Formats: sequence, structure tokens, C-alpha cells
Amino acid sequence: MSTETWEKLAAKKRQDLLNAISDWLVPEDQLPPPSQDAVADWPESSSWFTKEELEITGWTALELLHKLSSGDLMAETVTRAFLKRAVAAQQLTKCLTETCFERAISTAKELDRRFAEDGPVGPLHGLPISLKDNFNLPGLDSTIGLTSHIGAPSKQESVLVEILRKAGAVFYVKTNIPTAIMIVETVNNIFGRTVNPLNRKLTSGGSSGGESALIAFKGSPCGIGTDVGGSLRIPAACTGIFTLKPSFGRFPTSLCQSCMSGQEAVQTVNGPLTRTLADLELLCQIIVKAEPWHRDPHCLPVPWRAVSLPPKLTIAVMWDDGMVRPTPPVKRALEYTVGKLQGLKRSGNAETIVEIIEWSPEDEPAGLDLLHRMFAADGGRSIRTELERTGEPWRPEMAVYKNANEIGGYAYWQLNHERQVFQKRYLDRWIRAGIDAILCPSSPYSSVENGKFKHVSFTGVSNVLDYSCISFPTGVNVDKSIDKPYGEAYEPLTELDREIQSAYNVETVNGMPINLQLVAQRLEEEKCVEMCKMVLKALE
Repeated sequence: MSTETWEKLAAKKRQDLLNAISDWLVPEDQLPPPSQDAVADWPESSSWFTKEELEITGWTALELLHKLSSGDLMAETVTRAFLKRAVAAQQLTKCLTETCFERAISTAKELDRRFAEDGPVGPLHGLPISLKDNFNLPGLDSTIGLTSHIGAPSKQESVLVEILRKAGAVFYVKTNIPTAIMIVETVNNIFGRTVNPLNRKLTSGGSSGGESALIAFKGSPCGIGTDVGGSLRIPAACTGIFTLKPSFGRFPTSLCQSCMSGQEAVQTVNGPLTRTLADLELLCQIIVKAEPWHRDPHCLPVPWRAVSLPPKLTIAVMWDDGMVRPTPPVKRALEYTVGKLQGLKRSGNAETIVEIIEWSPEDEPAGLDLLHRMFAADGGRSIRTELERTGEPWRPEMAVYKNANEIGGYAYWQLNHERQVFQKRYLDRWIRAGIDAILCPSSPYSSVENGKFKHVSFTGVSNVLDYSCISFPTGVNVDKSIDKPYGEAYEPLTELDREIQSAYNVETVNGMPINLQLVAQRLEEEKCVEMCKMVLKALE
């Protein structure tokens, strides 16, 4: 056990972060007041940022790369603009855990020097990319929200980080996560709670919520997060951005920090978060083109493939998961999207027409039960061991791990067998139905008040299945004049459904973007992207 209390370790870590960004801080009297909930657009209305800095941080990753590779922009100029905006994001949302500004500027200068001699250094030349806290960068902690990991800087570089660096990326910040990366909102005892820059009363989701908050604030053009039960898709949905959850083996995961190492019943995957689908596709292509199977023994030797959609797609709509219905605005966005896709069929002049069928949620409760039992199979021992090293208390959100009972080897094997039976049953249903994808909510919420997020079935079951998924903004926003609560006549599916609908506050979430999710078969990441393009075109 550490000789310092967890409180002292956490306080020192917070001070170290503040010291690291002290030269970049926005003066308190220039920040928006604490009572201002929506702060994502504050930089544009402030006098703190120059016109050039606002232009740079407003461009997409593709736009930035075009200007960087053509010499219209210097890597150092771009890096400094994002450092400045990331610090403002931290002051307003608490989205950061680590910074390496001097290293970032030095890297950018070196890229500019090499550009002057030989041209662009890789397909990501000079592009700042943010990283979730669990990605290892040499010399920086990867605390994953645990005080026991403070003061243990990594000597390694995560494989995915190495690939991005060699492609020309500039790393400058790591972003906040929940304790042990196993809470559906981003909150821990070291850095506190990350809030949503679109409305600070609301959560930015978890566990990649630091990433989603930073990207939504435009403090990063794109970032990398992880997903084991919805940790990419839920934060993307809470902030209205794009993400892809790949199947295990498509993107490298080696040499990342974890407090549940060896938990392989449901595999953690890494994936990008971006503001546009084009940026998302580009990152995926670059990562896979680097042939990560030569660096990560878990990666499959599957190149990024060109996919053409068939003349007719069959998309199954899952309106609810048999346990919880989506809140009114999410239901409306799903209905709207289905109507637009059916319109493709009626028009008869689209390149791809869509047949809509309904998908029964009959297997979702069993899938969610499997997910919970697999996460807690060690009786919470992995997390408890780390907490006890410094005397750090359990957070209230972690009761499922704190109160779990450890199961033995035989029981664990049986649990894995249950998962295999479940996967086969689900696949058989999919093939019998002849579907290409499932369209469903990413979560029951657009977003929700801090501390009130419940239920991960809409995302977690696809982790058990290891299916490819994409979460995308629909362009539909919450409208308090339309999206009123269901009312007293509403018949909830379960007691949890009753709780979620009773807590729905349309006044608070008014104006928030709404994401949906496309779920494809295992290793169909390219098809996910192409189907999403079709859906976005229909929504236009």
C-alpha cells in the first residue's frame, strides 16, 4: 500500500495537471459563468481566440490534412491552436488527465522541418490527435482513474499510438475516464466528473467521455477511445459525434493500460471518435493499412476492403430492447430515420433501396445478463486490489463490482459456453431473417443529467456478440414542444423503464443532438461505414 493517502495522491495529481497547463489558462474573468450550461460555442463568442485559431480548430481532420500536406498550414501553428482550445475545454468540462505540450510542439516543429526537406511525413502529417487515458505514451501516467497508478509513468507506447505517430500524428493530451474505465459516465476520484460542453448539466457519457467532450468542444479534431460495453458509442451519442466500434482483431489493442487484464470473455476494442463520417473512415483506413497484425498478435490480417452495397438492403429496426424503451426524442429520431429509409424504397430512384423489418428484442435481456456476469466474474477482485493499494474507496457507481461474488474456473468456463450458445442463437436468427443490419438507439437518451445514466443493453449486447457498430448523429435534435414525456397512460416494460421515463426531463435536454446506431455482423466495419453513408444521405 502507498505511504500517501489516496486523497493526497489525487490532490497532487490535479495540481500537476493544473501546473502543466498554467501558461495556457483562460483568465477566470474571461470564462463563461458557471451558470452558463452550453459552452461548446463559447470560443467563437470570446475574445480569447484569434480568427486563425478559430478557423483551424473549426476545420475537420480531412480539411486540416489537406492544408498541412499542401503547406498552407504549419504543423506547429495547428498544434498550438488545439493546445489552446483543449485547455479551455479542460477549464469548462474537466476532460483532460495528461498533457505533453512541450513534446507536442517539438514534434510539430520537427514535422515542419522534415516537410520543408521532403514533404509530408505520413498520411496524418501534423494532425493533433487526442488519446483516451488508458493509451500508453512514454513518460506519462495512465491512471485509468485509480490513485494506485499515479506516479507510474509508462515506459511503453501502445501499438495503436505507435501506428498513428509513424503516420505523422501529434499527441498533446490524454482524456478523462471513469474509475477503472468501468462506469458508464466519466467520473473518478482523481480528476472528478467530465461534463458535456453542449450542456454542462448533462453527462458526456463513458467511458470515453473525456474524448467526446473534448471533440465536441473542438479541442481535438479526432481522438481514439475504447469500447467494452458501449464506451465509444454512448459518449458519441451524448455529444452528437461519430464513432465506430470494431470487432476484436480489426484495430490493435496491445500495450494499453487496464485494471481487468485477462478479462477476455468480452473483449475491449479500440476505435476512433470524430465530428464527421469522412474523418472516421480515413482514420480506420490508415490504421488498418499499417498492417497492425505485424505488431499486435491479436490483430487479424484483414485489410480495409472496398465495399459496395447491394441494390437492396434489409434493415431490421429494434424499437426497444425488451427492458427499456428509448425516451421520446430518441423514439422520434428513430421513427424519422425509418421513414426516410422507407422513402428510398418508395422513390425507386435511389442507388440502394431499403426494406425495413422489425427485430424482436427477445435475446437482449439474456445478452445483458451475460455481459454483467462476465464483467463481475472475478468478484470485483481486480478493481478492489487496486483500490486497496492506496485505501481509495469504491465509488457508488461501482456497486455491481463491489458486491460481486468471484466464481471458479469451472463456472467461468460454463459462462463462456453460455456466451458461445448465445452468439450462435443470435447469428442463426440474423441469417434466417436475411438482414444486413439492425438500426436501433445508441442509448435510451439523447443525453441525461450527470449521475443519472442507466442501462447499456443497446450497446452492450453487441460487445457480447463482437459485432461491428457505428453510432451517428441523425441531425434530429430534442424539441421540448414535441418530445414531451409519455404521460400517465404509459405502460413501462420494466421497473427500470419506469425509472428512466420518470426521470426524463425534456427541459434539460432540449436542443441536444440525437444519435442512432447501426449494428452489422462481425468484422463488417467497412459495410457499417457504407451503410451509414446511405443513411445520412437519406436523412439529408
